[in-house]
Order: sequence, then structure tokens, then C-alpha cells
Amino acid sequence: MSSLEADREQWSTRAGFVLAAVGSAVGLGNIWRFPFVTGEGGGAGFLLVYLLFVASIGLPAILIEFVVGRRTRSNPIGAFERIGTGVWRYVGWVFVVTTFVIMSYYSVVAGWTIRYTILGLGEGYATDPGAAGEQFLTLAQGVEAMAFHALFLLVIVAIVGLGIRRGIEVAVKVMMPAIVLIVAGLAVWAATLDGASAAYAYYLSPDFGSIAADWTSILPAAAGQAFYTLSLGFGIMITYASYLGEDRNLIEDAAIIIGFDTAIALAVGLVVFPILFTAGIDPGDPGVGAIFITLAAAFGGLTAGGLVGAVFFLTVAVAALSSAISLTEVVVAYAIDERGMGRLRATALVCAALFVLGLGPAYDIVLLELYDGFADGVLLLLGGLLVTAYVAWGWSEEAIEELEAGIGHLDRLGTCWIWLARVPVLVVVAVSLALGVVEYVGFIEESFLPWLRGS
Repeated sequence: MSSLEADREQWSTRAGFVLAAVGSAVGLGNIWRFPFVTGEGGGAGFLLVYLLFVASIGLPAILIEFVVGRRTRSNPIGAFERIGTGVWRYVGWVFVVTTFVIMSYYSVVAGWTIRYTILGLGEGYATDPGAAGEQFLTLAQGVEAMAFHALFLLVIVAIVGLGIRRGIEVAVKVMMPAIVLIVAGLAVWAATLDGASAAYAYYLSPDFGSIAADWTSILPAAAGQAFYTLSLGFGIMITYASYLGEDRNLIEDAAIIIGFDTAIALAVGLVVFPILFTAGIDPGDPGVGAIFITLAAAFGGLTAGGLVGAVFFLTVAVAALSSAISLTEVVVAYAIDERGMGRLRATALVCAALFVLGLGPAYDIVLLELYDGFADGVLLLLGGLLVTAYVAWGWSEEAIEELEAGIGHLDRLGTCWIWLARVPVLVVVAVSLALGVVEYVGFIEESFLPWLRGS
């Protein structure tokens, strides 16, 4: 079935599209990953590089995906089969594979957030980081983790199976305002904590010497986080833009989405780091379980920490849901457009496959780190590199023409956008990809292979 012949849904309102795209961008990328990669990167130095990437790379890159999606009105695979030539026709598969890999462990992490919300309202969090680590490993691995992984996927089936307007759009219109209000309230509360001033210095005052010394690790991490948090390289923005009409100003929508996403990321840092500094916990403690160990331990030592922690982890769970909806929609859109499946059947089959693939990360945290490192450090940047290279160099006239729809003639602005994509974006993404591959190989040698030999 051709995607152009299919009776495709469209967003009923501009707000629905913007909130869905922001919800996709905010998700676990901002609330789960952002604190721990910022801590690993040294705080303000990483933040500065990350913000530079968002402004200089994020806007041109998100527009690349927007024009492909709206022009083709198709999922990533169908889109590149229409516009691509030769081997470029298969680029869309990179996005679908990336999305599938990420969603398989994303739902496992989302299951943790549900479990930690319940924990805060019940027995509470361990107060010592060591005990919190043991508590985390108990909850994050094994049969219980698999059960919450399945529970989260069932919620996804219920929402995505209802469609764009009745399912996704309705859900994000409720979830996104709730996330913004709760994060803002937590940031105001965190400002009253004893460690707030030290945390702000760590988070907001960059040390340029440390940036220069650690640029080989900061650069790929910051670029990967920028792509992750803006949902670039997933194919999400291609898919969501495929449900747009021609009268939309894509530049304006992109700026709003990036602005909201960045503001929420910054606000999350204003919540997390004051809590960690008040509890005397090192914010640089690495690992995918950072907020579930260090932050949970910090909540455990605060007055009413269980209740505040439950509110925080509930917010993370809602944010995870908003992103998971968009991740799942990429693969579901492929099944509907290219395989002619009904929406509910396609969603159920996709989530069943995700459950099976996610059993490994739910079984052991090392496998989750293996998935995450491959997706974040390699696949996301590879997808971003390929789509940008083809659109900027091989499809530039059509891209500028599509960007002008709903805006009017751009004159030199369209040319400037294409050249930003052709040179700065491609160079930064290519370098970051090379460094990311090196770092991932190092992880395999230092962590995964010893685990494999010992298992």
C-alpha cells in the first residue's frame, strides 16, 4: 500500500502536533538521561557544549526530518523509498531499527519509574547510597522488572492503538502541561534546600579548562544527548511531520519545540542537582541507574522525601510515556503504511516484539547499558548523519521548496539552512559518531566481555 494512497490521519490542531513533538523530546531523554550524562560530563561544562549543539545543530537537523516527513507523508522507510536513489532508498531502515532497539529497553526503564513511584508511597527509599544501589539492582533486574516492562507496553498499546487524534493527541494534551507544572514546582522547592547554591555553581558555572581537557568524551556525549533529547535520528520527527498539512510554518514549530524541550531539561537540572548536593552525594556518579540510586538515596534522607520522590518518579513515568508513544508510532506507522495492517493489530504486534527484545535488558543491567550505548553513541548519530547528508547534498532543492510551504519564499534563508546542514552539522555529527564508536568499543571490552565471560 502506498503511503500516499492510504487514508492517513492528520493532527487536529497545531497544539496537538507541538505537544506531541515536545512530549517525544522531553521524555526520559531529559529526566532520566540528562542528569546522569551532565554529571558524568562535569556539570556546567557539559551543559554549555550541549546547549551549543542544540542551538547550532538541533534546529537545522530537526528541519531536515520535518521536510522529509511532510513532503512524503510517510514513515521513514516509505519516505526514503520515495525520495532516495540507489542504496539511499534503505536509509529509513536505520531509523526503524534504532527506534526498535531504544524502545525495547526504554520500556524497561519506564517500568522502573512506575516501581519507584510505588516505592516512595510505600516502604520508602534507602537512605544510604550503597543500600540504594542494592535496592535498585533488586528492582531493576529479574522477573519483577520484566513484569513492569510488560505493564508499560500494555499502556502503550491502549494509547497508540487508538490512533493519532483519539489516542496520541488526547494523551499528550493532558500529560505535557502536567509535566511542566510538576517540574516547575519541584524546581521551586529544590531552591529552598541547603545545597542549592553549591549545586547551581556546579551546574551553571562552566570551567573552560575542563572542557578543553575532556573534549573527546564531552563532544560525543553532548551531541548524542542533543539528538536523543530532541528525538533526532529516531525517525520520530519524520513520522510526526507526515501527519501535517502544507500550511504549517515548520521553522516556527521547530523553534517552539526546541525551546520547550531545552527549558524543561534545564529545569530538571535545577531539581536534581540541589537534591544531590543537599544529600552530600557526588553528582558525577555514572550509570544508567543514577537517578534511581543517587537521587532515590537523597530522597530517602529528606523530610517527606518519600512523597516528594513519588511525585518526581511519577513525573518521570509520565514523561517516559510521552516519549514511548512517539517511539512506538514510528514502527507502527511502517506496519500501517507499508504492510497494510490495521492500527490496533500493528501496535499489539510491535509491542509484543518489543517485550521479547526487552527481556535481556530487564534480566541484567549490563545488557541495558549495551543497548543504550549502541543506540545513543552509534545508531542515533548514524541515522542523523545519513538523513542530513542525503537531504543536504542530494535533495536540497526539494527540501527548500518543502520548507517554504506555509512560510513563503525564503530567499537566502533556505540556502543558509542547507549549508549549515551540509558542513557544520555533518562535520560535528561525523566526528561525534567516530568518537561514539570508539567509546562503545571500549565499553564492550571493559564491561560487556567480562560480564559475558562471568555469566
